[in-house]
Amino acid sequence: MEINRLWSRIFGIFGIVGGIVLFSGDMLFYYDPINTNLYENMGKASDSRLIGSTISALLAAWFYVLGCIHIYQAFKPSKPVIKNLIFACFVAISISYGVVHGAFMAIATSSKLAMINNLDLNQAVHLAVEANNMLRFIVYPIFGLLSFLFIVEVWKRRSYYPRWIILFFPLIPFLLQDFICKNLSGSISIVLCGGYLNIILIVFFTASSVALWNKKY
Repeated sequence: MEINRLWSRIFGIFGIVGGIVLFSGDMLFYYDPINTNLYENMGKASDSRLIGSTISALLAAWFYVLGCIHIYQAFKPSKPVIKNLIFACFVAISISYGVVHGAFMAIATSSKLAMINNLDLNQAVHLAVEANNMLRFIVYPIFGLLSFLFIVEVWKRRSYYPRWIILFFPLIPFLLQDFICKNLSGSISIVLCGGYLNIILIVFFTASSVALWNKKY
């Protein structure tokens, strides 16, 4: 797969757009200026917000996958098997972002029905939450493999990335997610924690685009 500098830039921007689209989808599901209970917020969201958020999952997955081509280009100096593994892991994770987000519609629907019928909210969403968590658990080993390969290849200078890109790779903010979100409150917690996973990809694709913007391939 050979692409020139212009297309590398465009694909990097696609990755950023994917993050912005799915972050917007997060806010359609979760955001309320006062309430910080995510399940209640989804239960109170209008039907159009829930449908719009679900559609954003498909659009964002497409944008994220296109963004992976930008990352593939960065690992051209790596051995083909490593380069292809990194690309495959990024694509798999990008698709999973869309699938997991789309599956939140089941949680939102359960929340809405529970609030309409005065049911126990946590009990009503339990099955949908468990199914969503299982989808995430399937992705974690892929993310672990990707993190190892990415960091090793960049550190050993077998990519076009400078070493500082490791600081913006999603592993570090992902590991800090619980600590950060436990120390936030109010509407800021809804924005940052509700859209956390997409924010870290927006940051990564932005840093990646900066790092590779003028790179000669």
